[in-house]
Amino acid sequence: MAIPAQGVGMRIGFIGLGNMGSGMAANLLTAGHEVIAYNRSPAKVAALAERGATAAPTVAAACAADVVISMLADDTAVEAVTFGDHGIVASLPDGATHMSSSTISVALAERLTAAHADAGQVFVSAPVFGRPAAAAAAELFVVAAGPASAVAGLQPAFDAVGQRTFVLGEDPHTANLVKLSGNFLIASVIESLGEALALVGKAGVDKQQYLELLTSTLFGAPAYRTYGGLLARGEFEPAGFAAHLGLKDVRLVLAAGEQLEVPMPVASLIRDRFLALLAGGGRDLDWSALGALAAWEAGGPKPG
Repeated sequence: MAIPAQGVGMRIGFIGLGNMGSGMAANLLTAGHEVIAYNRSPAKVAALAERGATAAPTVAAACAADVVISMLADDTAVEAVTFGDHGIVASLPDGATHMSSSTISVALAERLTAAHADAGQVFVSAPVFGRPAAAAAAELFVVAAGPASAVAGLQPAFDAVGQRTFVLGEDPHTANLVKLSGNFLIASVIESLGEALALVGKAGVDKQQYLELLTSTLFGAPAYRTYGGLLARGEFEPAGFAAHLGLKDVRLVLAAGEQLEVPMPVASLIRDRFLALLAGGGRDLDWSALGALAAWEAGGPKPG
C-alpha cells in the first residue's frame, strides 16, 4: 500500500494517545488526514473520535492504513503492539510504513527495521523534540531517518505535527540515537540548573530574577527557559514527561554509548540522580524535578 502523493490526505493508523500522541493525532485530523486511532484506554479514543477519527478496537484494526504511527512510552510498549500474531508487523499491508515516534533504544530500532523488511513493509524512525504543549500546537521538531522515498512520502504527516523536520539519513536507528542524545543533554541542563538555583537561592537571591538574568544573557535556549521556569516555580505536577521516563532515556543513551565504546560519565551521574529522585518518591513527577534534588540536599523542601 503506497503512501499517497503529497497534497493528498493520508489514511493513518495512530497507536498511543498519551500526553504527546493525543495532540499529534488531533493535528493530523486538522490537516485533513484520515486517522484510525487505537489506545489501551478507550476514553482517549472516544475523545478523538468526536473530532472525526475512526476508533480502532484493536492494534490490527489501526493497521488498515497507508501508514501506522506509534507514539508509546518505552521499548516494552512498542514491542507489545508491534510483534505477535495481531501486532503491527503481522497486520500492516505489504509496502505500508510503520513510523515510530516513540523514544526507544537503538537496538529496538534495528530490530524493527529488520522485522518490517522481512515482512515486506517499511520502517521509519521519527521521534520528536517538544513537550505536550508543543505537540498540541503542532510545534514539535521531528527527527526522521529511513528509506528516502518513505521519508519523503511522510512529509505531510511531519508537517501536520511539527514546525520543522530534520532528516538524518536512511538508517532508522540514527534518529533514535540523536533523540536519546538530545534527551541526555536536556537532563544535564536540568541537573546543572538545579544546582545553580540551589546555590543562589540559599544565599537569598530571587530565583525568578536569577533565571531572567541567565536566559537574557548567557543561556537563552528554550530548555533553559522551560526547565528553569519549572524549577524556579517548583512546578512538577502534572508531569509533562515523567521522571521514570527520563531515567529510561538516560539508561538507553548509556547502552548506546557502551555499544559504540563511548564513555559518558555525565550520563552515569544523571542516571544516579534520577535513581535518587525515584527512590525519594518522585517517579511520577515531571522530570524537571531532577533539578530540585540539589535544593533538597541543601536543606530545602523535598521535590513534589
